[in-house]
Amino acid sequence: MPAAATFVLGLAILVVGAELVVRGTTRLAMTVGISPLILGLTVVSIGTSAPELAVGITASLEGAPAIAVANIAGTNVLNLLFILGLAALLRPVPLHLRILKLELPTIVAAAALMTLLVWDDGVLTTSDGLVLLLGAVGYTVLLVRESRREGRQAREQYAEAFEEAPVPTERVGRLRLGYGLLLVVAIGLTIYGADLMVDGAVELARSWRISEALIGLTIVAIGTSAPELATTLVATVRNERDVAVGNLIGSSIYNILFILGVTCVALPGDLPVDADLLTVDIPLMAGVAVLCVPVFVSGRSISRIEGAIFVSIYLAYLAYLIAVRATF
Repeated sequence: MPAAATFVLGLAILVVGAELVVRGTTRLAMTVGISPLILGLTVVSIGTSAPELAVGITASLEGAPAIAVANIAGTNVLNLLFILGLAALLRPVPLHLRILKLELPTIVAAAALMTLLVWDDGVLTTSDGLVLLLGAVGYTVLLVRESRREGRQAREQYAEAFEEAPVPTERVGRLRLGYGLLLVVAIGLTIYGADLMVDGAVELARSWRISEALIGLTIVAIGTSAPELATTLVATVRNERDVAVGNLIGSSIYNILFILGVTCVALPGDLPVDADLLTVDIPLMAGVAVLCVPVFVSGRSISRIEGAIFVSIYLAYLAYLIAVRATF
């Protein structure tokens, strides 16, 4: 199949998968008794981050470590600047108090940790990967403990939001199974669609002789972020923004702590980091996480103006990559 056709087919599958992810997440949350925010931060975040994991391990094993590390940095910059900013442009994004208390400090700490690890000696080792994975476990434990506090109150709250009657006890088990399977299928579709998009985009980029690092920061990062982009936009349009924000912040955290950690541990040797990534892209990723602090805290929302600023910063960064870093 031609590269352009592969890209378009992947995009179509991705849009369908994103719609089903939002439906499955909100309905499953109602029957389980936890908020869509929690599921967005955990199940959906890890599921939609699967393309980054596949790209990271595959690229490293095939001798292209620049793509593996650049994909993490590029994806997180895209998530926090472009996708979150675009969602705010469509509709101002209110922020749950939990985002401010747990996810915001966690994404800042994770970005800072990654920066310190790569600055240490210019490589990521197995030990570094274990440190990152330990952080992922700690964060997940905190999320699980938080979800247990919500219980029946969350189920009633979201049932009221959907204008539905409480789910009868005898039907809860079947509904959980059905919505759970729907969510699994939806995540699978988004991953498959993203994989097709990446294949088509990378083939096009290489035919144009674009550098490997630039592919990782742009084409691959945009392709592997496609599940987050599609899920966020669909959730925003459907006014289910807890899923949208939770998915974006959770994915960015798991990209660093879990995806990069597994990639480092899975490789037989160290993971070298490109010089430009050390001096420009990874510090930028950390800076973007820090930038989120005053934006998130002020008014506990992201306004349309702030969204426009985020998108503009990302477009300026993309223009820099194409103008300065591209080698044809």
